[in-house]
Amino acid sequence: MQGNDRKGVERRGAADERAARRHDRGLLAIGAFKLVEAVFFLLVGVGAIHFIHHDLGDAATRLAMRLRIDPDGRLASWVVDHLDAITAHRLRQFGVVTIFYAGLRVTEGVGLLLEKLWAEYLTVGVTISFLPWEVYEITRRPDWIRVCLLVVNLVVVVYLVRGLRRNRRGGRVV
Repeated sequence: MQGNDRKGVERRGAADERAARRHDRGLLAIGAFKLVEAVFFLLVGVGAIHFIHHDLGDAATRLAMRLRIDPDGRLASWVVDHLDAITAHRLRQFGVVTIFYAGLRVTEGVGLLLEKLWAEYLTVGVTISFLPWEVYEITRRPDWIRVCLLVVNLVVVVYLVRGLRRNRRGGRVV
């Protein structure tokens, strides 16, 4: 009987400890952002695969008309000319890679929402690996969107690295 009482107290103690544990709002925000990114990239990938055997130029012209953009204007003509150069093979490659990338973002997002240490390391590694490409794109064609994405990714890396250092000192395990 005493053994059962002790187990009940231990269970309640563990539940109280979990309830008292504070969630890291930064990790939750980054995880949610990663999941939003995942949905976006999944939709782009599925859309690319959907258009494999369709005329992209015709689809762009119809979209321009729906958006009340002159289909014979410079912008619409430029887009249609560039879309005509995309092959079905290239579209398939783009779709598969984009869906894989969405899966990576889901892994990061769910891991961060669950506050897993491995997800923090994964997110730092993946984000750092894309920083050189982002800097290259900014030097090639600077605009506010690219600069803002770079700043957001740098903030994410700094936040996660600081948290990992703090956790290393605190003895947190995977």
